[in-house]
Amino acid sequence: MSILYLLIPLALLLLGGAVWAFFWAVGSGQFDDLDTPAMRVVMDDDTKPQGDDEE
Repeated sequence: MSILYLLIPLALLLLGGAVWAFFWAVGSGQFDDLDTPAMRVVMDDDTKPQGDDEE
């Protein structure tokens, strides 16, 4: 039962840190554009890599 005196404040600190990290990410623009990075994966890249010359 006495472990609850340690775990409850620890859980509240962890929750506060997660809420702070979420609001920091929203404020710094991490969630501004959610579509472009997903579409960048499927876009075709027509350029050849530099350095490997096929003979």
